[in-house]
Amino acid sequence: MMKKLIFVLPLLSCVCMTGARANWEYESEYVAGGWYNDDGSRFVLSVRGGASYGTAKIKNNIGELDAFYYYDSTTLNALPASALKAACNGVICSGYYELGYGNIGELHAKENFKKLTFAAGASVGWIVPYHSNWRLEVGWDRITETDFDTTPLFDGDLVLSDGSYIENVESGSVHSTVSTDVISLMAFYDFFDGMQKPMHELIPYIGFGLGYANSSTELQLSDRYGDLSEDIELRQDFSEDPTSIILKFHKSKTETSNIAGVLAIGASYGISEKMFIDFGARFMYVPKIKWALSNEDDTRHRDWFSAENMFLTNLMLGLRFEF
Repeated sequence: MMKKLIFVLPLLSCVCMTGARANWEYESEYVAGGWYNDDGSRFVLSVRGGASYGTAKIKNNIGELDAFYYYDSTTLNALPASALKAACNGVICSGYYELGYGNIGELHAKENFKKLTFAAGASVGWIVPYHSNWRLEVGWDRITETDFDTTPLFDGDLVLSDGSYIENVESGSVHSTVSTDVISLMAFYDFFDGMQKPMHELIPYIGFGLGYANSSTELQLSDRYGDLSEDIELRQDFSEDPTSIILKFHKSKTETSNIAGVLAIGASYGISEKMFIDFGARFMYVPKIKWALSNEDDTRHRDWFSAENMFLTNLMLGLRFEF
């Protein structure tokens, strides 16, 4: 009898150990007796909203664009030719002599881009089987339209063609807007132990990925130098005929596409096994966003300025569902 017990006990021990294993340890999806295999994978759906703060350096992209200056012997001031023509019915008034021209494409931006606006987004993804700390998501983030208005846009010192200097020369002002959409592929790592996320606890996470950023800008220009009709580059047929001017100061729209880098940090709080409150920050890097002027039928364009090395910080509160 004792020998039989010695033989049976190891078998019972194996059975007991097998019954104590977690569901996810089984190789098959269904195990007899009502047990099943949970590999930890889940479908993920999330929505979020919050604020976005963007910063960027404004760069002059006008290129060579010359303004002619005249010296007023009465007021001892230098004025651009367009100002004199406007005051003298389209001609240069007497009492002025030409100082030369200065390239306003060399002027520096008066101020850089620093704006606060709203942001919203949504994502779908999948928690990696047997590696439930990792989740992969395809997301969309919308940085809503914000204004960038400045007067003047550029200012600085210009060296005129005769070698003299004009201080505090200012370009015109701009009224513009920008909005950005980012489609991203992200990998997230949630910091917790085990196969299932704990409930009613903060679960920190980090994320990283790449995105496709499409920015839409709208530009309305008010320029102190007139309509730039003396610039041959802006004429329809490159002739000297004033009627061939193709550039008018109306609202011009431009699309800019970039590859964007995205980083994320945050924490989630499980209110049920399928629903999590998510609070996090997303940091996005967009290399360049352009504003350009166009003609009336949008067949010709000229870059005017750009926001370079834009950093977007999005603080977002949202809900994440894991099914």
